Amino acid sequence: MNGRSWLRRILRGFGILLALLVVVALSGVRTDIGGDELVKKYGAAASRFVPVEGMSVHVRDEGKGPPLVLIHGTSSSLHTWDGWAGRMSARRRVVRLDLPGFGLTGPAPDHDYTPTRYARLVADTMAALGIDRADVAGNSLGGRVALTLALEHPERVRRLILVDAAGLSGQKPPRIFAIARTPVLGATLRWITPRFMVAKNVEEVYGDPSRIDDTLVDRYYELLRRDGNRGALLDRLNGPPDPSLDDRLPEIAVPVLVEWGEADRWIPLAHAQRFVAGLPHARLVTYPGAGHVPMEELPEETCRDAEAFLAAE
Repeated sequence: MNGRSWLRRILRGFGILLALLVVVALSGVRTDIGGDELVKKYGAAASRFVPVEGMSVHVRDEGKGPPLVLIHGTSSSLHTWDGWAGRMSARRRVVRLDLPGFGLTGPAPDHDYTPTRYARLVADTMAALGIDRADVAGNSLGGRVALTLALEHPERVRRLILVDAAGLSGQKPPRIFAIARTPVLGATLRWITPRFMVAKNVEEVYGDPSRIDDTLVDRYYELLRRDGNRGALLDRLNGPPDPSLDDRLPEIAVPVLVEWGEADRWIPLAHAQRFVAGLPHARLVTYPGAGHVPMEELPEETCRDAEAFLAAE
């Protein structure tokens, strides 16, 4: 066989491989879903859209009593707190919101997704709802936002609950974050987001995958595809790095409960211990077998511990 024949075979092989890659890529292309369509499915009767900073912030405001504000993490939504809200709203005013770029709120017009901006938006949302001061709980990114709120708007925070919170140095970014920050490859996530990829990430944040069902994955998947949310996520992950809060922990004077899943693969338990060591008035509760979102996996246990902490004088 002469050299030209080998070359033709090689080129044909490359052509077939390229065609297969294109087919695989196109099979993962998913269009955005309109906000109005998603509101019909995920906007319950308790949902409100509050005008704040040029956006309509999706809020659920339920119950009466001492206010508690709940802040979700990256690529999540206020639904992550369903278990807590259902239990606590019998005795408290429970306020949840979708941060800009997530859930039904949609992207920020100025593309600012920094923790400082998020903390300001939470403070402004509280003001819009007539809440001067509240207990505040945050998970993952929401924990960082809650810490920033306590640092920059201390008059707003009575007590603080950190659930597998971000904010300390040395955190290794999850694999999907690393992909999003890779030139060219990351940009494809704006359109190519197959459901199995979302399912894999949900499995990574749960300690026990048996607690995951199709309804849960569908919610994460569909809210990610809300108009503009995928672009907002890439803007956030490719923006300036969030500053470490290690040196600022001693400034937080309020009581803090740190809740942590012992099987967290995104932020290890060592970070919980560092939070407790750095915060002046903090204590730690851990949950064997739970992952990065223990308030979803173990809503009764985590909520019970949170209620006991909030009720203490």
